[in-house]
Formats: sequence, structure tokens, C-alpha cells
Amino acid sequence: MPKKAHPRRYARAVFEIALEKNELEQWQSDLQEILEVMSNADFLAAMENPKIKFDDKSRLLSRLGNVSPSALNLVRLLITRHGIGMIGAIAGEYQRLVDAYHGIQKADVVTAVPIDDRDKEKLAENLGALVNSKIVVASQVDPGILGGVIARVGGKLLDGSTRSKLAALKRELVGAGRKV
Repeated sequence: MPKKAHPRRYARAVFEIALEKNELEQWQSDLQEILEVMSNADFLAAMENPKIKFDDKSRLLSRLGNVSPSALNLVRLLITRHGIGMIGAIAGEYQRLVDAYHGIQKADVVTAVPIDDRDKEKLAENLGALVNSKIVVASQVDPGILGGVIARVGGKLLDGSTRSKLAALKRELVGAGRKV
């Protein structure tokens, strides 16, 4: 059995084709359309079912009527290689490549309480100044951090949470107690 390609390889290939043909946005919308259709568990199961003939699967793909022929060919290729289940990972990686091309980085931010859009914008500006890039904030809420912010941008982790500050203070106090 041939080795399956990694979603990043497919995404990279799609990105290079889209860049060459100046179709970055078209591919973004095509991949979103494909994701929406494939999010139907029954439809995805039919596409992954080896008992269903390829011709029948191709007819089922008529649901992807608004998708470019190139994107439809990607879907067919993934079906024949039993890799249609990784379309979500391909789309996510493609989006990351497009964002990187445009100089945009995603910041995964954790706060103790929900933050509004104005605070997200301000946080994006501050993080962008730190990493010299435009930032798009994806926020989550975790009351366990007590307060402050934890941000992950690229390979960097910026932990300004109250929980980590209390843990550092505890280590410092325990260390100071041993010196006496």
C-alpha cells in the first residue's frame, strides 16, 4: 500500500498552484465550500467507502457545483488516494500559508474572562508590535488562569497569567526560605 501524503504537502501544492494562477481567494472559498459539504458525516462516509464506485462518488460531488474544476480535481484525487478525510487539515494549512504570504500570524489567546472585540484589537496590536507582524486573535476562556493573558504566536508562548505569576512567586519564596 502506498504511503499517504501529509496534508501539508497537499496544502503546499494547492498554495503554489493558486499563487501561480493568482487564485488565492478563489481556492480559499473553494476549500471552504468543500469543507461545508464534507462536514456532513453521511456524505463523508460515502466518499470514504471503498464499496462505492468512483463514478458514483463523482456524481455525488455535484453538490460542489460552485467549486472550480481544479478544486474538484483535488477532491477526486483525495478520494482515489483514500485521503478525503484530511480535507480539513489541508484547508487549515492552506489558510496558514495564505496568512503567512500576507504577513499575518494567528495568536491563540487564553484569558480568564471573555474579551470584547475592542480588547481583541488592542491585544492584536500589542502582540503584533512584539513579533513584527499583523496578528489575528483567536481567543479562549479558561477561568483556571485566574487573570491576565496567555498568548501563543507562532512558536512563542507569552504567559502573563496570574496563575504563572503566583507559581513564580511561590518558587521564589520557597527558594528564599532555603537560604535562611
